[in-house]
Amino acid sequence: MPSALSRFVADVLRAPQAAARRARGLSRLLVVAALAAAAVARSAHAQPPDAPPPESSDEIETLVRILEDDEARARLIERLRQATPEAAPETFSPEQTLAGRLAEYTRGIAENTAETFATLSALVDRVADVTNGTLELDLDALRTVALDVAAIVAATFAVLIVAQLGFRRLQRRLADAAAVGDLVTRAKSIGGAVLLDGTTVVAAWFAGWLLSAQLARSGRVGFEQSLFLNAFLMIELLKVGTRAVLSPRWTTLRPLPLDDTSGAYWYFWTSRLISLIGYTFLFVAPLLALGVSVDVADAARIVVMLTALVISVTIVLQNRASVSARLTRRADAGRTDPLSRLLAFVGRVWHVVAIVYLLAVFVAWLTDPDTALPFLLSATWKSVVAILLGLLLATFITRAASGGMRLPDDVKERLPLLESRLNAFVPAVLRVVRFVVSTAVAVTLIDVWRIADVSAWLRSGSGQRVIASLVSAALVLLIAGVVYLVVQSWIEYRLNPNLGRFVSARERTLLNLLRNAFTVVLGVIVVMLVLAQLGVNIGPLIAGAGVVGLAIGFGAQKLVQDVINGLFIQFENLLNEGDIVQLGGISGVVERLTIRSVSLRSLDGTYHMIPFSSVDSVSNLTKHFSYHLAAISVPYRENVPEVKEAMLEAFERLKQTPHAASILGEFEMQGVVEFASSSVVVRGRIKTLPGKQWEVGRAYNEIVKHVFDERGIEIAMPHVTVYLGEDKRRHAPPLRIMTLEERRETATGAAPESEAAVRS
Repeated sequence: MPSALSRFVADVLRAPQAAARRARGLSRLLVVAALAAAAVARSAHAQPPDAPPPESSDEIETLVRILEDDEARARLIERLRQATPEAAPETFSPEQTLAGRLAEYTRGIAENTAETFATLSALVDRVADVTNGTLELDLDALRTVALDVAAIVAATFAVLIVAQLGFRRLQRRLADAAAVGDLVTRAKSIGGAVLLDGTTVVAAWFAGWLLSAQLARSGRVGFEQSLFLNAFLMIELLKVGTRAVLSPRWTTLRPLPLDDTSGAYWYFWTSRLISLIGYTFLFVAPLLALGVSVDVADAARIVVMLTALVISVTIVLQNRASVSARLTRRADAGRTDPLSRLLAFVGRVWHVVAIVYLLAVFVAWLTDPDTALPFLLSATWKSVVAILLGLLLATFITRAASGGMRLPDDVKERLPLLESRLNAFVPAVLRVVRFVVSTAVAVTLIDVWRIADVSAWLRSGSGQRVIASLVSAALVLLIAGVVYLVVQSWIEYRLNPNLGRFVSARERTLLNLLRNAFTVVLGVIVVMLVLAQLGVNIGPLIAGAGVVGLAIGFGAQKLVQDVINGLFIQFENLLNEGDIVQLGGISGVVERLTIRSVSLRSLDGTYHMIPFSSVDSVSNLTKHFSYHLAAISVPYRENVPEVKEAMLEAFERLKQTPHAASILGEFEMQGVVEFASSSVVVRGRIKTLPGKQWEVGRAYNEIVKHVFDERGIEIAMPHVTVYLGEDKRRHAPPLRIMTLEERRETATGAAPESEAAVRS
């Protein structure tokens, strides 16, 4: 019977043929040929050995004819696509959740732990076999290999020690040069010392290879010798890097801020751990696996890792207090910034975290060294890099924010408030940047440790939209802040009196109103733009704001009246900041003027806020010019022309004082304006600059007092005149005066001893 492929090809051949070929036919031919070959191979593999071979020549010829025909080839591809099974719908798997992954990983740890104990049990059995003589070992061969390797090890380390002693004088010179040189010289010295140290290792490694070649029995270096030499090169170069960082011998060549004791301490334990783990895994364990058994090699690795774990935990506990003191130093000094609080928290728990991490590394290596350990180590160094970069950026931002900005003196003279505004604006931006950096570090840690697939979300459409919205909103806020600073600085520049230009009260008032209006408008626009960038539909908000504004207009008529009155007062220029006015029975200096209210500071220092709706009239005492009214009271007996002459003389003396700059005209003598009960009021007027009438008036009154004293003119004071009347002969009746003693005797009924009459 023809095969399924033959029937399928026969069906395709029923289609009409076409003679033309296209360039894309080659790729399709290769794909179909591969699929057909795979199907034929599977069919041949499925046939029993005694089955006759299929008629492959006819089928291949038919397939070639199909591939040469464009339409037939297209039908074949369409049939193959239809024959492809549909993908099964995705179903939820418990392993997709965090709890499921933890459960799966825990199960793997348990299985690997069981395998480890089985390996240890097999190792015990193997050791028992060796002890009982059941398992024979070629001790002579092992002894020969051990001697050869020991010779290579001794010779290599001897060459290393001799080379290091020989280069020590050069390293001392480099250390002396780094002590007296600048930063560049010190960097060159450190680099030269590292290069010399690495040269000694390479020289010892090369000498070891030469000795291995001389000791080789068959003309080739043995596997054991090459195993040691490779391990020696890798481990000693790693220790060279450790010495470059810690420099236990040379203080000036140490890039880290450590003292000699700390540097020697950390290098001692770090180098021991590197040698212990490195030589065990790269040399001793492979050698045991090759010469003894794999179980013995595994046992050696476990013992070494357990020893390294104990040493590491001991080191952590020994340095618990010192590291904690370093981390909490900033908080102990009274600093309360986020970085100081974070370091203080880490200082309290770092030893617990370190011990748990070391145990986790040991368990991961023991149970799943192929998957768990690489993931743990990779996540660790990525986390360390992210945290270090975040700490560096946070430290730089904190220092920049705490140091503040300093502007040149000429800029501060032109814009006195710009430095304070920048020191208020820039730290806020830096705090936002510090928060972004902290968030980025936290997100990186979450992604590295696979708590959540943050990177996949960031690559998705929703993640990119969220990030783009946040970045756009941040840019809007930043640009708005810069625009606000520019406008505020321009207004401040226009109002600065130190630039040699006169700033009128009208200009000052309008610029302050512009500042307030601009702040409100900018705030509303920024809020709307930020909401729009975050995906909020601001159309209903704008419509709702219009409806709310209309409702407020109807409900808050007093507010509308305040605004309308304020607009007309501003348009008519009735008052400005700095004017002395009287509003609603309150007099004072205008300190603040908005579209709704005016704020006055009265003479006693009281601050009054008066809404424009309560203002019926505005009395501006400093509009264009002012007058001082000099109303002086003199007794009736004084000569009025002499009083006028004295007042004019006082004015002439006033013009000789510095107050003359505030006087706009001559003295206006108005004469006698009032006959009071006990005085005659003579009044004059002095025209002054706006707001100078009180200052000029006080000076003028003082001069008038001096002139009157010089001329003997009396200034009237309150008194009472007693008039007893006159008779027809114009004689006044006598005035009887009674003493206090006579009044007392009269009250007791006794006759007075004397009396006196005074005629006035």
